[in-house]
Amino acid sequence: MKEPSMSASSAPLFTGVVPPVATPLLPDGGVDHASLERLVDYLVTSGIHGLFALGSTGETAYFTDDQRVEILRTIVSAGGGRVPIIAGAIDLTSARIAALARRLVETGADAVVTTAPLYTLNSPAEVDHHFRAIAAGVDAPLWAYDVPVRVHSKLGLGLLMDLAADSVIAGVKDSSGDDVGFRRLVAANRAAGHPLQLLTGHEIVVDAMLLAGADGVVPGFANVEATGYVRLWDAAGRGDWEAARVEQERLNRAFEIVFQPQGLSGDATGVGAFKAAMKARGIIDHATMAFPTQALDEVAVERIHGILAELDLLPSRVGDGTVGGAVSGRAS
Repeated sequence: MKEPSMSASSAPLFTGVVPPVATPLLPDGGVDHASLERLVDYLVTSGIHGLFALGSTGETAYFTDDQRVEILRTIVSAGGGRVPIIAGAIDLTSARIAALARRLVETGADAVVTTAPLYTLNSPAEVDHHFRAIAAGVDAPLWAYDVPVRVHSKLGLGLLMDLAADSVIAGVKDSSGDDVGFRRLVAANRAAGHPLQLLTGHEIVVDAMLLAGADGVVPGFANVEATGYVRLWDAAGRGDWEAARVEQERLNRAFEIVFQPQGLSGDATGVGAFKAAMKARGIIDHATMAFPTQALDEVAVERIHGILAELDLLPSRVGDGTVGGAVSGRAS
């Protein structure tokens, strides 16, 4: 894969595997900082290339600004400068986002990422002004987060390339579900000299997205099994697409955990399955979800454990104070 050029204000390169860090919680709903530190260390020692703090997998929408800063502070401390950190500043208006983003940068984020406006009904021109205002108000690289399932509007190709041309944004995290749109963005970005770094959030088609030209991946499932995504990235980097496909298919078999919960919200199903698996692997102590997200029932948890066991993803010893291969960073 071709190394992308540096963009906007000498930004650190967010390429490779950049997991969206989950937020472990205590049974009372408070942040479980000890588990969060362990999770960050697991991710970094597994060989990932960056950390995405305060994203959807991190349940950022459920926390106050003070809690978001508190969570980021622990991630920064646990990361110890070993990898760059991009943090989500997700809020209703550009002014609120810029204010939060400044706090996140002061706390140690190397870059910030945000979406199109939430709740408000804006035109493409207004969305353009939104990103430009945030970039002007923050002394750090700004990324665009394209996630229409949550924002209810898609970031258009022309809009993104105009923002790139003016060095307003340094990259795009694409969770649009629009593979045609992503291929067009990759092509336009290449034609423009690669001003943007492009990360895909589609963790079950990473091999295909890297072959198409993505600069990396933001896989929520890496909170459960980071080493597989690192192996996939390495295989793609050396052009071994068969090895990348095999690793992708192994990860996809494990990703079946997210289809075990039934009748719950999207947040409860996806993040809930991740947390249940992380707890089973010894990476975190509790599978508590942010209020009011429902917990998984025992049947779903048992099915998740069964999938992990079939793929040899459970630690050899549970309940004796050890966490097995999950936290040590060994290949699973």
